[in-house]
Amino acid sequence: MASVIELGYSLSNRFPDPPQTDYRSAGVRELRYDLFCGDVYLDAEGADLSTAWGWVPVLDFAWALCDIVEELDRDPAGGRAARVQTADLDFTQNTQLLRFARRFNWVEVTATWLPDEPPAVVRHGDLRREARDFLQDTLADLFDMHPDLADNPVIWELQGRFRRV
Repeated sequence: MASVIELGYSLSNRFPDPPQTDYRSAGVRELRYDLFCGDVYLDAEGADLSTAWGWVPVLDFAWALCDIVEELDRDPAGGRAARVQTADLDFTQNTQLLRFARRFNWVEVTATWLPDEPPAVVRHGDLRREARDFLQDTLADLFDMHPDLADNPVIWELQGRFRRV
């Protein structure tokens, strides 16, 4: 079983943010669904579950991934839980899903748009660390491009909620 996962993104030139965007006061909906579109890369040894659509809201992906990792950890038995815990990350612009299934301390990730691709298999702790690092690194990149974003209260809350592990 693999235990290393790599996450990345690229922003699309085809779907730029509106030039009049006020990043300092953008709301949750705008931050999650309307800005920072591109593609995301999810790779674990033997499985590449990346998108190639150009319109995936990258910040929303990072945010949702952190939420899902926490959702998969709600069983009081944690890594000892034999019951499979599942969660889906849906892409709102189409019907595709990333499916997560945790049993014991392992998480299998599959992509509905890649039915022949083997699942990515990663330790839950590694997924948590990588998801949070991905979110924080993505935010740092976005702050470099849009300095006013660092002053957005929604972003402050997000950064505090999903600190690096």
